[in-house]
Amino acid sequence: MNEHFLRLWPAQASDYAVSVDWLVIGFTAMMALFVVPVFVALWVFIWRYRRGRPADRDHRPQSNLPIELAWIILPFIGSLVVFLLSARLFFIARTPPEDALEVQVTARQWMWKFQHQGGQREINTLHVPARRPVKLTMISEDVIHSLFFPSLRIKQDVLPGRYSMLWFQAEHSGTYEVYCAEYCGTDHAAMLARLVVLNPADYEHWLADNGSSADLARQGETLYRQYGCASCHDSGNAPPLAGVFNRSVQLADGSQVKADEAYLRDSILLPQKQLVAGYLPIMPTYSNLLNEEAVQRLVAYLRELAEKHQ
Repeated sequence: MNEHFLRLWPAQASDYAVSVDWLVIGFTAMMALFVVPVFVALWVFIWRYRRGRPADRDHRPQSNLPIELAWIILPFIGSLVVFLLSARLFFIARTPPEDALEVQVTARQWMWKFQHQGGQREINTLHVPARRPVKLTMISEDVIHSLFFPSLRIKQDVLPGRYSMLWFQAEHSGTYEVYCAEYCGTDHAAMLARLVVLNPADYEHWLADNGSSADLARQGETLYRQYGCASCHDSGNAPPLAGVFNRSVQLADGSQVKADEAYLRDSILLPQKQLVAGYLPIMPTYSNLLNEEAVQRLVAYLRELAEKHQ
């Protein structure tokens, strides 16, 4: 489709965007097929039976079973098809590939901050490779935001105190607009960003040119040593962290929880929320020392520990 069409129909940067557009077009056509005849018939009856015009006004009910069945069955089938196609797109949007490139996103009034696994950091600009899945793990430092990629036809709320996920695969290189789609305060309209989709070779050059002295996991390891985490977690006074990521953890109340990103974040910032069985609640909170970006680096390090422990 024409990317300049009224500026109300953005460019299609992914196959998912094409599927969403065809779903919208198909649903609109189906609604027009059933709604337009009703309005046409309405105006025909208004004209034909207007006051003063001679017409047969016999209102005795008449039945036409084939028409009535068609009017019930066809909309039902059409609605069912739209539902199944929508459910398929919803499932795709919530199921990122395991080999997706991971990027950490932190929202705050009024900017977007992106952290790549190689340690590269960006503000209000996100560079990604074309034809490769990208998974965004997102959190807000203040109020509710919503990351919206019009060219990809995807949007996801970004919440304070809770991780949310979004993934996409851009097929066409170029620069695309990014918005906050949730009113978040005075400068909400200025909370804009750019998605820069590069060919794989150009993306590798960008990574090399913007490389950090340490990747995200190494930065997390530095924080781990800086705040003395090893003195407890490596000595047996606190739960061991090597290999804990994505494993089941037994809690003091008898329940179990999966040690995913959300659990690790809460364990750092809200250590009394879910106490591990067999250990005293001695860990202090780091909510006044670490921001969300620092927590993401620590989580990246703990994930790496789990991979090495396998």
